[in-house]
Amino acid sequence: MSVATSLEYSYRYRHLSQLEPARQRLRLATFTPVDGSHPYFFVGELQQPRRAADLLRALFQVVQSRFHVPAAMLGRILAQADPVVTCHQDTLRWEGFSACCGAYARLDWLPDALRGQTLGRGTTNIDFNAPLLAALAAVHQSDRLSVSVGSQQVEVTRNEDSVIEKRVALPLRWLKGFVEVQACLSRMLLRHEIPGLDASRFLRSLPRMKTNRRETFVIASGRSLRISQVAQSQAVRVGGLERLRVLEPLAADALQLRVYGDDLTGASVWELEFDDSRFQLAISPEVWRGFSGEGQVLDSLATSPWDDTLPLVKAQLKWQTSLRPEDLAARFRTSEEAVRGALAVLGSQGLVGYDVRTASYFPRELPFDFSKVEKLHPRLKDARQLVAERCVARAATAPGKPLEFWIRSRGIEHRVMLSADHAACTCPWFSKHGTARGPCKHILAAQIFTEEPDGE
Repeated sequence: MSVATSLEYSYRYRHLSQLEPARQRLRLATFTPVDGSHPYFFVGELQQPRRAADLLRALFQVVQSRFHVPAAMLGRILAQADPVVTCHQDTLRWEGFSACCGAYARLDWLPDALRGQTLGRGTTNIDFNAPLLAALAAVHQSDRLSVSVGSQQVEVTRNEDSVIEKRVALPLRWLKGFVEVQACLSRMLLRHEIPGLDASRFLRSLPRMKTNRRETFVIASGRSLRISQVAQSQAVRVGGLERLRVLEPLAADALQLRVYGDDLTGASVWELEFDDSRFQLAISPEVWRGFSGEGQVLDSLATSPWDDTLPLVKAQLKWQTSLRPEDLAARFRTSEEAVRGALAVLGSQGLVGYDVRTASYFPRELPFDFSKVEKLHPRLKDARQLVAERCVARAATAPGKPLEFWIRSRGIEHRVMLSADHAACTCPWFSKHGTARGPCKHILAAQIFTEEPDGE
C-alpha cells in the first residue's frame, strides 16, 4: 500500500483548546511560525454564544467526517485535521476540510457577531479537540462566550503552564485542497435562494440512506427545493446527499439558504446566512472525488501573462480584506485575465481564498511552506519536463485554425489542439476526464511551449 506524500511540520501549542467555565471564555490553542508583538490577533466576546457554539461544532463535524476514506486510514487522517482561522479587520474566518477532502466548510463571524479588539491580522492553525467540542455543546444563550485567537497561543487557565508539542505529518492532499477549492469557487453561479425555514424543511426531508452511487439533482419547487433524478434548468448536482446533513440543525435559525453550482465540475456550495455570520459548505460532485486532486489552477500556472501583475496584486494583500479582479485590473490598467492569473498563483501558495457571497478573494496565509508550488502539481512538473526535453513539436496549421501540437511521451505521440476557448488531447487522461479536472500534462506542455520565445 502506497503512503501519501506528506510534509513534516512541527506544531507547538502553549495549552489545550478549552472552554473555561469559571470565566465563561473560549480559548483556542493556536500555532504560527511568525512572532508577533501581541499574543492575540483578536480578543473579544461573541454576541450570540449559543449560535456561535453551534456553528463551530458544525465546522468541527465536517473536519472530523469521513465520507470516502478507508476505515484503516481514519485515525491517521483525523490526527491531521486541525482547521485554520484567519483574522481580518472586521471578520474571523474559520476553514476546514473533511478527512476525505470532498467537503470544505467555512464559518465567517461578521462584525455584528463580535465585540472586542482586533489587534492584528493573520492566519493560524488551531488545535480543535474533543474536550472543546463537549464544552461548546454545553453553552447556553445566557452565557458569555469570549474568544481570543492568538498569533502564538491561546491559553487555557487550567493548564496554564503546560506546553504541547505536536508533530504532524500533513498530507499534500489536504494542503492542495485549499489551492483547488478557491479555483472551483471562483466559477460558482447562484442557482437557488430560499428562506431559512423552507431550507430547514428541505434538509429534514432528505433521505437518510447513503446516495453515493445515485446521480441526484436539487431543483426549485415553489418557495423551496426538492430532489430529482432528472437534470432541469438551474438544477444543482449533488453526489452524496448525506453530506448536507451538517446544515440541518443550523438552518432553522438562518435567514436564508443560497445554493451555488459550478457547471464545469459539478461541485456546489451551500451557504446559510445569519444576521451576524455565514456558514458555507462546499461539496465535490461525487463522494469519492476530493477537491485536492483536481488541477483546476494548472492552466493559470502554466502560462505567464501574470508575471508583471503578480507583485502588484500581492502587495494588496497587506491591507485589503477583499479583492475583486475587475477592480484590480482597472487600478493597475491591465487585463482582468492577468489579475486572475496572479490570484491563481497566490492561491497556489495559500495566500488567498475565494468568497462566493461577495464574488471576491480574501487574503489568507497558511502556516506552511508553499514556495515549491510544482511539488503540489505533478502534472505541471511533468509538462515542463516535456518542454525541456524537446518533446513538443508544433504542426503547421492554416491561419485562423486551432493550433496543433505533437507531444512525445513514454514512446507515444499525442496530438493536442489549442484554440482560444478550447483544448483537446488524444491521451487516455483527456478521454476519461476532459478538462473537468484540469488539463492533462500534454495540453499544459503545449500551452507552456507557446509561451517560449521560439514557440511560435
